[in-house]
Amino acid sequence: MARFKNKYGYFSDDGREYIITRPDTPKPWINVISNGEYSLMISQAGGGYSWYKDSNLSALTAWQEDLLKDEFGKFIYIMDNESGKYWSVTYKPICMKPQKYECRHGIGYTIINSRNYGIDTELLLFIPPDETLELWRLKIKNISTRARSLSIFTYMEWRLGVPQDTHKEFHKLFIETSFDPNLDAINTTSRLWDIPGKNRNAPWDYIAFHSASKRVSGFDCDRESFLGLHRSKKNPIAVEKNKIGNREGKEIDPIASLKIDIELSPGEEKTIIFTLGVAEKSEEAAFLINKYKDEKSVQGAFYDLDKFWRSYLDTVWIETPDDSMNMLANIWLKYQAISGRLWARAGYYQQSGGFGFRDQLQDSQVFLPIKPDLTKRQILLHSRRQFFDGTVYHWWHDISEFGMRTNMTDDLLWLPYVVINYLKETSDFSVLEERERYVDNEIKESLYNHCCRAIDRALKRMSPRGLPLIGDGDWNDGLNAMGKAMKGESVWLAHFLYGILKGFARIVERGDRALAEHFREKAEELKEAVNKYAWDGKWYIRGTKDDGTPVGSRACNEGKIFLNAQTWAVINEVAEEDRAEEAMRSVEEILDKEYGPLLFYPAYSTPDKHIGYITRYPPGVRENGGRYTHAATWAIMAECILGKGDKAYEMYRKISPINCASNPDLYLCEPYVIAGDVYGPDSPHFGRGSWAWYTGSAAWLFRVITEWILGIRPTYEGLTIDPCVPRKWSRFRIRRRFRGDMYDIEVRNPAHLNRGIKEISVDGKKVETNIISAFGDGKEHKVYVLMG
Repeated sequence: MARFKNKYGYFSDDGREYIITRPDTPKPWINVISNGEYSLMISQAGGGYSWYKDSNLSALTAWQEDLLKDEFGKFIYIMDNESGKYWSVTYKPICMKPQKYECRHGIGYTIINSRNYGIDTELLLFIPPDETLELWRLKIKNISTRARSLSIFTYMEWRLGVPQDTHKEFHKLFIETSFDPNLDAINTTSRLWDIPGKNRNAPWDYIAFHSASKRVSGFDCDRESFLGLHRSKKNPIAVEKNKIGNREGKEIDPIASLKIDIELSPGEEKTIIFTLGVAEKSEEAAFLINKYKDEKSVQGAFYDLDKFWRSYLDTVWIETPDDSMNMLANIWLKYQAISGRLWARAGYYQQSGGFGFRDQLQDSQVFLPIKPDLTKRQILLHSRRQFFDGTVYHWWHDISEFGMRTNMTDDLLWLPYVVINYLKETSDFSVLEERERYVDNEIKESLYNHCCRAIDRALKRMSPRGLPLIGDGDWNDGLNAMGKAMKGESVWLAHFLYGILKGFARIVERGDRALAEHFREKAEELKEAVNKYAWDGKWYIRGTKDDGTPVGSRACNEGKIFLNAQTWAVINEVAEEDRAEEAMRSVEEILDKEYGPLLFYPAYSTPDKHIGYITRYPPGVRENGGRYTHAATWAIMAECILGKGDKAYEMYRKISPINCASNPDLYLCEPYVIAGDVYGPDSPHFGRGSWAWYTGSAAWLFRVITEWILGIRPTYEGLTIDPCVPRKWSRFRIRRRFRGDMYDIEVRNPAHLNRGIKEISVDGKKVETNIISAFGDGKEHKVYVLMG
């Protein structure tokens, strides 16, 4: 059954594949595949590239960010030796219209099927768990009535460093290729790794390889020899002439191409396995090449891949009346957050490769109900990127230890924020005693001290009115000019800091009551200052510029109301009840549009050098008056806190990519992953999606669905049951791990309420509270909830 079908594709019956039925999607619809070390991107047309550890600094193959052409990739050509006709297995690079075409993006793999000139091909690409290579399994079947003689050519361009090379003529001089006839493989090294933070007199640390499972009849490592002068990947002379150059060595434009000749009788099918990978030593490369020459080994690795991803995705499973919500929360949001944001750290719209201090910390919360040790690992990784004074790198590259230190004033606070949530999930207070060093000081201190240093630094960055300084930006990087002189204020940051002071005080009081009381006093002072200086009559202002001019006020001609200043006032209870309702009413009336709540409104039409680059985007685009999905998820959370289940669900429906992609030629982005933004009403392209895959909204939407709409969320005392659902729902179910136990929770809503609990039973016994204590017995427990 084709589920949620549009003109370009649909979901499989089990929701674990998105099946694209034609290659000409309105933008590249891609898969981001990673095992945490080795990664690749592939589009429905065959574009993309591969990298090891860092997409920006350690690319194996070349790529260029061009969503119109999508012409960089790793390609396979087929030549019919009798007719002289040739084509590519994927739509790119030749772009010949196939007789049949299908791309199946799955969890950790992509399969592309095509039919050309009576030849069916099936190309499976995936990365085995715990390996540093990708496997291409190419099946070629002769469906014609005559015998066929075919030649297969692979093609890719080596980089071994930065993928989008602006000085290629220089860097290609250091790459050396060689062909190993015993392995049917090309090995490639580079004598220079020219990246920030590395000594510009050191080699790339690895060996790249490309191999085939069958005997090759030729190879080429020279781009000029393979493509020919004044030609392109669309008409390479080596394929056209069916003659490959067998060139290798130095002083060439480095590529990898392997040629294999096969004969097929009518109805006959043959399989070829190709590898592309990386190793630290030639012996390791040879081992991997030999390991995957056998089809059974490849099939076994593909089976292991399925088990691998089920161990992540199947730990939290929901069943609601909304099938689209089920597919997103059960499969695609988790996959996007883990494979795309945390491991690959790349997408077609952005190839970061590095770690954002606030970014991947937030993303790591997706692991909390899945594998909380991975959240802990992320917390400790980020704590090592903190300076002794409490500040942190805004971003850094692990592979080169190169980072950027800024006056962003929120980054450092995400460390205690995520620690608080980790403790609520696990009750593992021993993590606070884990000791890590600082960037600028080898002294190792406890994670507890790292968090306290972050909070202390934030408390030292306050205005005379008692509001936090915005500095180079808070959560919104684009507000990078409001506080250059360290005088501008951030009201959103005040809300955020208030919640952290209250939350961390509870942790601190376990051993330091005086410090806990100090944090609580500062929190109340902050709350008082916010409500005294930042309330604008119907909503909270976003902040002030260095000269004291308000931003996000009724007095502003543009940018009158900002979303985050309202939602976090509710989330962290800075707003009293009447103001909370009033602020969110303003959100609903002014900001909530057809595709969900905008980041602010109206958009800036002219740049403001005292606000930041956010005003330099076209009106309605991205943060400048668009729907910034990350922030939109917080609006859903705020509505749930206020008990507005119908409104929260309506907002969810508006931002769901499945619903947005019902008009794919307007939305443009993939239906199966969330887009970072959608253009707002001040843009002539209102409703256009952008920045798919590489967005922090995937992890947040997963949390918002499971913890706030379904209302099953961790607390120190246990698992809280507090659903806030649309009235039309009569039931839902969620299975979730919590502190080593599995909870199977069934919720009935016969009175069709948004919120309210009448009765809860656990394993057949009624309980008097909506907090289920952890059993700690490793068993499954049945929870029945009656709303009322």
